Amino acid sequence: MKEKFFVWILISFGFFLVSCNERPKVEKKKEPFWQNPVQLDLNAIQKRGFIRAVVDNSSTSYYIYRGRRMGYEYELLRNLAKRLDVQLRLIVDADILRAYKMLNSGEADIIAINLFNNPEREKYGTFTEPLNSFSSVLVQRDDQPLIKAPEGLNGKSIHVRKSTVYSGQLEAIRDSLNINMEIIEWDKSSDALVEDVVREEIDYTVVDKDVALVNSTYYNNLDIKLEIGPAADVAWAIRKNAPVLEKEINEWIKRGKRSTYFAVLYGKYFLNKKNSYFRNKSPFSSISGDRISVYDEIIKNGSTLLGWDWRLLASLVYKESRFDTVATSYAGAKGLLQLMPVTLARFGVENPNDPSESLIGGVKYLKYLDKFWIERVPEVNERIKFILASYNVGHGHVNDAWRLALKFGMDTQNWDSVAYFLERKSQPEVYRDPVVRSGYAKGHLAVAYVEDILSIYESYRILVAP
Repeated sequence: MKEKFFVWILISFGFFLVSCNERPKVEKKKEPFWQNPVQLDLNAIQKRGFIRAVVDNSSTSYYIYRGRRMGYEYELLRNLAKRLDVQLRLIVDADILRAYKMLNSGEADIIAINLFNNPEREKYGTFTEPLNSFSSVLVQRDDQPLIKAPEGLNGKSIHVRKSTVYSGQLEAIRDSLNINMEIIEWDKSSDALVEDVVREEIDYTVVDKDVALVNSTYYNNLDIKLEIGPAADVAWAIRKNAPVLEKEINEWIKRGKRSTYFAVLYGKYFLNKKNSYFRNKSPFSSISGDRISVYDEIIKNGSTLLGWDWRLLASLVYKESRFDTVATSYAGAKGLLQLMPVTLARFGVENPNDPSESLIGGVKYLKYLDKFWIERVPEVNERIKFILASYNVGHGHVNDAWRLALKFGMDTQNWDSVAYFLERKSQPEVYRDPVVRSGYAKGHLAVAYVEDILSIYESYRILVAP
């Protein structure tokens, strides 16, 4: 009897467990991405050492021209980063909603795109002080019947950039005039949509007037007279919970407007039509071509010998000579890769002004440095940093920093550990250490040199095809 009772209890307990497991699971409602942004204000950004900004790859925002990074937003951001005493890192993304998600997750700190303020966007982030005031205009070809008034949009299909205010502006026109108009949102930049109009792939788009003006300087078949939205302030966006960053940016904007800095920069990119035309239609512009310099082919050949991405080698060439084959430094360094006379002779360069000969001589030197570091720093991406620093300041000084890192128990295969000592090699207590053999050096300049080349390379990697 007791055994039957025990079996009955086990069976009942089993049914209880099954019934518990069969209860419907209550899924936790996913929180909107903007409700609890990451805690990351200016002090944390400065401690990290860099600020990240989302930008467009466009004729007005950010692009590469003859190896040089250019653009209205880029130059503003570079000036801001200098004021905040941090490095600048850029994220190129034309999707504004995705940019807001990156902002709130901490992947980005600023959305440096001309944003019109509206209630929908206010929940995603905080707007800075206005940087400019722009209207939005219809872009159409002048080889077809022109739309001269909003009523003419009846029966038309208008393609606009996704997640912008243009859809709302067009919807307001459609509703107020009671007309039939198709509004199509595309995940393309404003420049790309203007080019689609020029190529007759679409008939109409709407963009900021500044973008339209720049594009009209080199596409002479565009009409941009019809205003879709009145002039309104545009600003950047930051996280809602970053009041210190907001205060610093707003003070920087106010100071820039009081000085001539903003006005001069605006004139450079929006009012100087001739220069805008040549910059944006050049084969050496990332907007209209995939060439960095006239020496891309020999740079690609040299990078094959090194096993590097050719754009990394191009970054080094740009940093050294700005692609000037006859460049000579104050110390006597010559050629595309600015080799000193003793190095030119050592690696068989007879004519440093010959681009092929000069570049191959520099490549041979880089291969020598690679061989010097390969056993101690086997990971290639870390080793490249050691090579670049050695190219700048000499491998003897970098080797001293490596020995100091070894002496004090740091990770000698990690560039940051070695860079820590290299930056301090101008201090007597460091360069007089018994393990140091090459003496005093302005090592902080070499560390900055590496950071700058890698920053240029990141821009080339994003904006120029491999």
